[in-house]
Amino acid sequence: MKILVVDDEKTLVKGIKFNLENDGYEVECAYDGEQGVELVRKGDIDLVILDLMMPKMDGFEACKRIREFSNVPIIMLTAKGEDTDKIIGFEYGADDYVTKPFNIMELKVRVRAILRRATSETKKAEEDPRIVRAHIELDIYSRNAYIDGNMIDLTAKEYDLIELLMNNPGRVYSRENLLNIVWGYEYPGDIRTVDVHIRRLREKLERNPAQPEFILTKWGVGYYFRA
Repeated sequence: MKILVVDDEKTLVKGIKFNLENDGYEVECAYDGEQGVELVRKGDIDLVILDLMMPKMDGFEACKRIREFSNVPIIMLTAKGEDTDKIIGFEYGADDYVTKPFNIMELKVRVRAILRRATSETKKAEEDPRIVRAHIELDIYSRNAYIDGNMIDLTAKEYDLIELLMNNPGRVYSRENLLNIVWGYEYPGDIRTVDVHIRRLREKLERNPAQPEFILTKWGVGYYFRA
C-alpha cells in the first residue's frame, strides 16, 4: 500500500515516513498542496495524509481538488482543534482528522482502519466492476460503454467524462472543473472542448439527444448526470 504524506514540516514528514515504512507501507512525500494534488493525480496512491496549513495551496483546497477526480482516503492533519475546521474538512471530503501534536501510534491505527475499510470497498467493486444507470452501463475494466447491452464506441476522453458523471450522479460540475479533471490542469484548450464532448455523449448515449434525460445541463453552472 502506498501512502502520500503532504506537509511543509519536513522533520514531521520524515518521522511519519520512517514509522509508516517500518509498518511495511511505501511512502511518498510532498511539501506543499499543489505538489500533493499532482502526485495523487498520477495515481497509485492508496491513502493521503494531508496537512491543513501549507504554502501555495492549503489542505482544504488540496482536499477539494483531489475530490474532483479521486476518492482516495484522506486524513487531515492540523495544529488547530476547532470543530469548525473539522466540519469544513469533512465537507471538502476528508475521511478522518488528527490534531497536532499527535501520538504516532494513534495515526498508525487510523491509517490501518481507513485502509482496511477502503480495501473492503475495493473488493466489492472488483466483484461487480460495472456502473449502471438506467439503460447505460459502463465496464470499468474494459472501459467500454453499453446501451441496452449493445457496445457503444467512445473515445478515451468521452469515456473518462461519462464515467466521472455517472460515478457522481446529481453532482453538478462546471465546465472549468470538467476540463481540469478530465483533460488536466495543463491542457491548453478551452471550455468549448467540454461542450463538444457532452454533445457527442448525448448523441451516442441518450435516446433523444435533443431532449436528454440523463446527461443534463444546469444552466449557468455546468453539467451533471441525473441521480
